[in-house]
Amino acid sequence: MTSTTKATSANATTTAKPASKLDTLEKLLKRKTGVSIADMTKATGWQQHSVRGAMAGAMKKRGHTIVSEKIDGTRRYRIEEPSGE
Repeated sequence: MTSTTKATSANATTTAKPASKLDTLEKLLKRKTGVSIADMTKATGWQQHSVRGAMAGAMKKRGHTIVSEKIDGTRRYRIEEPSGE
């Protein structure tokens, strides 16, 4: 008898890397209406100061400009779209 090896399904398929918390934060910040600190802390599980730090550091490092607006008494943050020049 001869033995043959079969390709495993793990080799045949690629697995997508799960979204990181920074990716989740970036997705939330890309909403046209923006996102509140409370929404970001709920989505990431981070504390408020960690969310603010991520916006000030990692999001800017990724090349995004964060703007904040007070809408109906709630501070909302979003990524500013680059001007189309």
